Amino acid sequence: MKSRLFLSLCFFLVSVFPLLAQTGETDFMRSRGKIFVVVAVIVAVFIGIVLFLIYLERRLTKLENQIQENEPTNSR
Repeated sequence: MKSRLFLSLCFFLVSVFPLLAQTGETDFMRSRGKIFVVVAVIVAVFIGIVLFLIYLERRLTKLENQIQENEPTNSR
């Protein structure tokens, strides 16, 4: 549920970002908007890292649960 919400939010931000950068000029990105390209790349990399960390966290949780299920209980 949280992952769907997060992915929906990411998709919304990525799809709205080009609309925020439009000013009506056709050469906006070439004339003075190079910073928006840099920001877009940084945001894309950050989103990729966050998604990868969420994936790793889920896998680790799954492995931890498997270890706990298979571990014999030490009762003394």
